[in-house]
Amino acid sequence: MKRGFIFDLDGTVYIDDQLIEGAREAIQELKERGDKIVFLTNKSIETIASYVKKLRKLGIDVNQENVVNSNYLTARYLKSKLLPNEKVMVIGEQPLYDEITNMGIKISGNENEVRYVVIGWDRKFTYDKLNQAFQAWKNGAIVIATNPDRTCPIEGGQIPDCGAMIGALEGATGEKVELILGKPSQLAAKFIVEDILKLPHRSCYMVGDRLETDIRMGNDYGLNSVLVLTGITEKAMLEHAEDQPDFIINSIKDLPELTKDSNSKALNHLRT
Repeated sequence: MKRGFIFDLDGTVYIDDQLIEGAREAIQELKERGDKIVFLTNKSIETIASYVKKLRKLGIDVNQENVVNSNYLTARYLKSKLLPNEKVMVIGEQPLYDEITNMGIKISGNENEVRYVVIGWDRKFTYDKLNQAFQAWKNGAIVIATNPDRTCPIEGGQIPDCGAMIGALEGATGEKVELILGKPSQLAAKFIVEDILKLPHRSCYMVGDRLETDIRMGNDYGLNSVLVLTGITEKAMLEHAEDQPDFIINSIKDLPELTKDSNSKALNHLRT
């Protein structure tokens, strides 16, 4: 039976520039079985092309159509909602700007003329940017975000991610952002499962290290959710967590064994 695998990247396939042990071999084994693979990342400070380049450098054979990031999902959503002359304000880094303009969408810094404010991870986030987004919101702009991740895993720890920018604006407005397009968005899940993998939900696996994004998206969309313990989440966190995975494995290298047979002892043993 052919299966589909949606892989998170940071903390699941690699950390910084270090490949998780056994990741390359596991992915290759799944491909040789005939399974379909998509890499999905919430990180909005890199382009899809840069992820393809990085994965290839790490020894993983991948094409651009097999990589999806939150920038692309956001731009795709905006394209479906905006009229030809409508504009958006962007708080984020150059890859987010590029993805949006590549869709033919106009960007403006004028808070009086934008229909949407797009919040992404911005390592040069300032009070002025916060105020600019706030004023656009006061003028009726809809606020959306690329991803909700509070932090990003790096070698030796974590650093603040897009969730920090979202928190700042929500603190000013007193309201939640209207929509988040990256994980755990059901729009993201639907697009990848139905348009790319083209497989039944229960034949697909969401594999990642975050409970509130990877596992939640898998659970909410009826996928098999698989937690790896190589990133943000430690096993002790599961005790009181709202989002519980279907399966827990130490790392991605255990995935082929987990999924080789839906009736296998491995599957039953590893199910949480």
